[in-house]
Amino acid sequence: MSTSRRAVLGAALGGAAGAAVGLSATTPAYAASWQQKWAPTATGDGLGAFETVEDDRADSHPAGHPHIYATGDNWRFTMHTVDRDTSTDRQRQEVTGLRTGSGYLKWTQGQTWRITYSMYIPGSLKATTTFTHIMQMKQPGNGTSPIVVQSLRRVNGVQTIELNLPIAGVLVGRTDLEPLHDTWTDVDFQIKVGDGTAGSVRWILKSGSTTVIDRTRTGVDTFLADRVRPKWGIYRSLGDTSGSLQDTYLLLTDLRGYQLG
Repeated sequence: MSTSRRAVLGAALGGAAGAAVGLSATTPAYAASWQQKWAPTATGDGLGAFETVEDDRADSHPAGHPHIYATGDNWRFTMHTVDRDTSTDRQRQEVTGLRTGSGYLKWTQGQTWRITYSMYIPGSLKATTTFTHIMQMKQPGNGTSPIVVQSLRRVNGVQTIELNLPIAGVLVGRTDLEPLHDTWTDVDFQIKVGDGTAGSVRWILKSGSTTVIDRTRTGVDTFLADRVRPKWGIYRSLGDTSGSLQDTYLLLTDLRGYQLG
């Protein structure tokens, strides 16, 4: 990753604590600050950076293993058109959670967390007419509904990237995907974990020094039960009608996790 991209994210994290979702702009800077809790590297931690790894859990494509692995400074998620999840109408290559040397981090009700990272979306990873998620927030456990999804979706034939809060029924924001293909995009995501109307989120995408989108939603539901756990990778439906499903991949780097304390 370039030094300039790290500088952009560093500058964002160095701003006033009042920029955090759920805080008033008049909140004194000393009242709260971001505390770094997670800073893995692909070269040093590999897949040990995550709580779990869901690499072809149905064993549908042994010849393609591994689908998820560290390569240089990046984590790579590879998806082949022949890959199938345990539900055979979809595909899934994902990792979950934030593992540290003492275990894994738990995001619980009332806490505010921030994740920053960079992602490389190749032109072969296209938006689809059905779901293609590249980041989710969920309650751990089988069959639980997603709380937050960052998705690649075709809207009236246009490829977009969007952030949705499914249990709240809220579209946080949406922007064109094609300018972000074949380049690194910085992601800054913040969430206050709250039930009913006690939650909030902020979603920022930057391309170089340009802010592509910056959206905040407050008074929303961001909690089901137990805890919230992030997931990254490619999770997509095979029901696409646009002919966009191809062999593809996703790269992530410079993953960082912060808690507002």
